[in-house]
Amino acid sequence: MKYGLIGEHLSHSFSKEIHEMCADYTYEICELPPEAVPAFMQNPEFSAINVTIPYKQTVMPFLYEIHEHARMIGAVNTVVNKEGKLYGYNTDFYGMTALIRRIGVSLKGKKVLVLGTGGAAHTAIAVAKAQGASDVLIVERWATEEYISYEMAYADHSDAEVIINCTPCGMYPYPDGGPKIVGTPIDVSKFPKLSGVVDAVYNPLRTNLVQDALDRGIPAEGGLYMLVAQAVMACRIFLGRVEEAFSDEVAMNRETERIFKKIASDKENIVLTGMPGSGKSTVGKALAESLGRPFIDTDAVIVERAGKAITEIFSELGEAGFRDLETQAVKDMANTHTGAVIATGGGAILRDENIRALRRTGRIYFINRPLEHLIPTADRPIASTVEAIKRRYEERYDRYLATCNQEIKTDEVVEHTVSHIREDFFS
Repeated sequence: MKYGLIGEHLSHSFSKEIHEMCADYTYEICELPPEAVPAFMQNPEFSAINVTIPYKQTVMPFLYEIHEHARMIGAVNTVVNKEGKLYGYNTDFYGMTALIRRIGVSLKGKKVLVLGTGGAAHTAIAVAKAQGASDVLIVERWATEEYISYEMAYADHSDAEVIINCTPCGMYPYPDGGPKIVGTPIDVSKFPKLSGVVDAVYNPLRTNLVQDALDRGIPAEGGLYMLVAQAVMACRIFLGRVEEAFSDEVAMNRETERIFKKIASDKENIVLTGMPGSGKSTVGKALAESLGRPFIDTDAVIVERAGKAITEIFSELGEAGFRDLETQAVKDMANTHTGAVIATGGGAILRDENIRALRRTGRIYFINRPLEHLIPTADRPIASTVEAIKRRYEERYDRYLATCNQEIKTDEVVEHTVSHIREDFFS
């Protein structure tokens, strides 16, 4: 490996794509168990690497020289091999600064809560102090002399104005929580003075924490922009342009914005909602083909998994049983796919947990076909007659509007609908 990334669990990493958009080199992803790190660092065969969780501090004893920013933060995420001697840098400081700037929040004079104690947390603390935060508190599960607990944060620091999450809570493959982690690290509703929420997690694009903040009108952003920004800086260091990396912020910001827009659109799913018979599957297939993206129909996933038609599922399990299968299918498709077109069943919008899963990784389009053009068919158990279609439309219309990012009024020409979605998605 000449250029690449080392870490412990990297199946979710976007770094290869980002780096190969930055410069003309091959970037490899290298998962290392903890016991393999010393040998890897002591006998370096790489030209330059990035370092991520949990090795940002592990690699430091093997370095010949550590840049002052990395030393100040106490973590290294970029290592360059110069004739067998390893030089360590930290580009996360620039990445975190760029992310905070993106949501338009100033930390000056603010009380900031930093969640977590790892390398990313050290970066967040350094950035907050550099920007003039009045108070920076580190939140951990158990209180110590250095840290406050979450219970103390709720009880004594509900006046916090900015939260920066540096824990893996909400990270793929456990966006709703999993072994030893929870899906949302902190309850933002208990902090009425919040003016911004930053989450270092970048996969999924919008964690539960980010969605909780956005639902309350609080500026919030996930970690993809930070990932791109730090990679842009690391690329310059890789190629020996260290002075430029630490001085030419205008050029780096421009490059970060360009790559971020491309990566974000490539990774985000396009989700179609709407009434049965509104043409979601037809539009979805045409849209996916036009973009070269995979197409997923959640109803088809349910049928394949159950081994029976939807009418049979309704007959055997009732609507509640079908909705349970639908929720599992929606969550699985949203959690495991990026850059896909996903057509959902007509009732998928009825459960909040479905919408949350879809929004984590996608932009939702409501395909609004006029009621008079919705044709009932026998394979739609609760929309099989004109009267049933009308009732479902009246029951769900406001919900479709409330849960979508954009309404698309279809004129019955598939190509026109596809064009409208594409125009909005890439604007």
